[in-house]
Amino acid sequence: MKRIALVTGANKGLGFETARQLGAKGIKVLIASRNKERGNTAVETLKAEGLDVELAQLEATNQAEIQALAQKIEAEYGKLDILVNNAGIIHQDEPLGVNTAEGISDETLKETFDVNFFSIVNLTQTLLPLLKKSDAGRIVNLSSILGSNTEQSDVESPYYTVKPFAYDASKTALNSFTVHLAASLEDTNVKVNSAHPGWVKTDLGTENAPMEIVDGAKTSVSLALAEETDFNGKFVHMGEEVAW
Repeated sequence: MKRIALVTGANKGLGFETARQLGAKGIKVLIASRNKERGNTAVETLKAEGLDVELAQLEATNQAEIQALAQKIEAEYGKLDILVNNAGIIHQDEPLGVNTAEGISDETLKETFDVNFFSIVNLTQTLLPLLKKSDAGRIVNLSSILGSNTEQSDVESPYYTVKPFAYDASKTALNSFTVHLAASLEDTNVKVNSAHPGWVKTDLGTENAPMEIVDGAKTSVSLALAEETDFNGKFVHMGEEVAW
């Protein structure tokens, strides 16, 4: 039976390219998208390339939709082999060049954490029974080098001045989830890692970024493929560990 992957936020950008690269490996990919129309467009594009993909409409902060998706996957496939938690936001109140720690609002913090942390924990916990049925389950949490406290506290780091607090803190929390979940699952067939894609030409990364989307997806794809990684509970970029 084919391996089954779910990629969140897969209607565009890194999520779309991750789905494309996984599909090219012969994996059945469920395209999770909040927007049904955009999700269908992504599915049609990848199907035209000969890939086995299907829409999985999902509002990641909606518990009812998460439960419905889990039930659908169980009924149709009986397992889930790969979960790529790609969906994420940076709030409009957080310009990348500004340290927002002094003035960030509760609302911005809550909205950012709801999408970048709480919804991922919830979705992952809900899908864990299905991932445990895989011979080689893989969970990839899309993080960012901006969530590295090592980099953020190093005045020599090129990222030292990039401090959108809510976004950075949400990725730090996500990294902590990776470490804890990997330890909890160490006696199972499921491995969990955080991926730093690099600075990529996406809506978030902007056109100023040096990396193309096709390269930005490679870390997530590598961590998702059972035969290509021995990492577990690590923060990884292009096959190399990143400091927490």
